[in-house]
Amino acid sequence: MTDITVYLKRQAETEGFALTSQQLLSFQQYADLLVEWNERMNLTAITEPEEIAVKHFLDSLLLLKFTKPAQNAKVIDVGTGAGFPSVPVRIVRPDLRLTLLDSLNKRITFLTALSEALGQDNVCIHARAEEGGRKPALRERFDLATARAVAPLRILAEYCLPFVKPGGYFAALKGPDAGEEVKEAAQAVKLLGGKTEQVIEYNLAGTYGRTAVLIKKISQSSTKYPRPSAKIAKNPL
Repeated sequence: MTDITVYLKRQAETEGFALTSQQLLSFQQYADLLVEWNERMNLTAITEPEEIAVKHFLDSLLLLKFTKPAQNAKVIDVGTGAGFPSVPVRIVRPDLRLTLLDSLNKRITFLTALSEALGQDNVCIHARAEEGGRKPALRERFDLATARAVAPLRILAEYCLPFVKPGGYFAALKGPDAGEEVKEAAQAVKLLGGKTEQVIEYNLAGTYGRTAVLIKKISQSSTKYPRPSAKIAKNPL
């Protein structure tokens, strides 16, 4: 596909990211694979080079402006889809230890091939979030859980906070006007052992409204959570 590196480099610089030539090459590989695999399976509606650069790659990288993961931090990306936001983040922060969780096995097939192509030893897991959150190997094992536009925040909190160990963070990347979602999620966040620390509104590439919600895990989540998905959907916390 069209070379996106010059455009991505320029856009990233406006946000304070100085991407190396090797990192830019990795982003180009990622874009090429995304478009190639998207012809076989529905991974993204965004396929124009400049839109991939901004709406997928730069949008993902901004997670590093709002969170400061420690060296070798364990990160889980819940409902990761085509690897956003965590795989772009790891291109810039190769020390991070990533677990990519998605409920569709075909996406896991793509993520496994993508991780191998980029030289990332990511753990790719086919599971629903509410199932993964109950597994001892995953429950409260992560320094950071993240999700991008997966579900309303009060539902997303129940999916994601059980993965986070006390002292860690859950970072939800949302669209504009997420203030109401944050208010509606207050009870859920509290019940799950979290505390909302920051709600950051910003414009992606000066155009697209975004909101980052940072929730700190201050105590263990009750073993009652996460509930089965039908109960979560029918009776959100």
